[in-house]
Amino acid sequence: MAEHVESVAPQEIDPEDAKIVTLARSSRARTGAAEGAAVRDTDGRTYAACTVALPSLRLTALQAAVAAAVASGAEGLEAAAVVTDADSVDADSAAAVRDLTSTATILRADARGDVVAVLQA
Repeated sequence: MAEHVESVAPQEIDPEDAKIVTLARSSRARTGAAEGAAVRDTDGRTYAACTVALPSLRLTALQAAVAAAVASGAEGLEAAAVVTDADSVDADSAAAVRDLTSTATILRADARGDVVAVLQA
């Protein structure tokens, strides 16, 4: 997999991107999970998920959101967001997004929902 480059977040983000950050933050808060994530597909539909940590199944929040999108028929993604305390988006999470598209922006936000970094392909 190609390395991803994380850059500092812009002062303001697109309202549609802010929506998926809010969904990701809500998923995390609702479940008390380590991470929350949301993706927007190329038709504008959104999918949110949180970290899955079961004895027989482990998914990052972003992997779970991508899985939900794929299970609903999404063929591509426009953007993704993950709310995490981590200092970066892990490689497996970014790879799940890149499996559907190489151009989707991945936003990393903190627990308050403030976007702290943007990943580009």
